[in-house]
Amino acid sequence: MDGEHYHFLTAEEFEDRVDSGQFLEHVTYAGNRYGTLRSEVDRILGCGRSPVVEIELAGARAVRRMIPDAVSVFIAPPSSQELSARLERRATDTQGEIAERLRTGEIELAARDEFDHVVINEDVETAVDELARIVRSVTGSADG
Repeated sequence: MDGEHYHFLTAEEFEDRVDSGQFLEHVTYAGNRYGTLRSEVDRILGCGRSPVVEIELAGARAVRRMIPDAVSVFIAPPSSQELSARLERRATDTQGEIAERLRTGEIELAARDEFDHVVINEDVETAVDELARIVRSVTGSADG
């Protein structure tokens, strides 16, 4: 939902926020622009909670530069073949878009050693449990 889960911005609003340094990181991915607002991260930290952001490789690198002690977790598919099969089953992208996502995925998989933790998403429930365990271990909290 806009304003709750995401902030949907016009291209001009997005660019204005980039220019004024309001993003912790921002990228163009698969033809769309995405970013993590510093204000949202600060709001969550101000509540005594640990923000978890879902970002791609360039965004993770940007966050690491801005917040060197941020803990990074790479969520990996069980294999490149399974990633391809999942994209095909999803049926939301053209063949060209799938090919581009797979090329990007290979680059991202090659960078997984840059991350503090790697979670293999073979089974979504198991992957979520592993991510939650990592967050609890880092924050020392039962609820992250």
